Amino acid sequence: MGRTARCACGKLSVTAEGEPAVVLACHCTECQRRTGSPFGVGAYYPKDKVAVSGAYKEFARPGGDGRTMHNRFCPDCGSNLFWESELLPGTWGIAVGSFADPAFPPPARSVWEEKKHAWVQLGPEIPGHVQGRASKASR
Repeated sequence: MGRTARCACGKLSVTAEGEPAVVLACHCTECQRRTGSPFGVGAYYPKDKVAVSGAYKEFARPGGDGRTMHNRFCPDCGSNLFWESELLPGTWGIAVGSFADPAFPPPARSVWEEKKHAWVQLGPEIPGHVQGRASKASR
């Protein structure tokens, strides 16, 4: 079963087949700026399981780990719908909020918690990591 995520104006969409490989809550400064929120939540799918419909623009920037992040966004409304990082080649992250599905799977992990706003609280069942993939729990 496919899930479709859309930008705010509906001119750009992505349909992802199957379940995401992982869903992450990321508190890095770059995700805060990308979303305009204290953290971003991304569902990560193999690139070959994602179909894009509509035109998009790309903005490349260094991620929290120094590797390049390729953000893809709608050229009309500016919604950042999906991205690809050199850290996870062949994998696309899709903004979970753009699926507009309250039953979407929750994050499996919370990363870059060293940048997390003090008032943000995720459930205790979501393991937290001080940085990206570090195994050191921060809670």
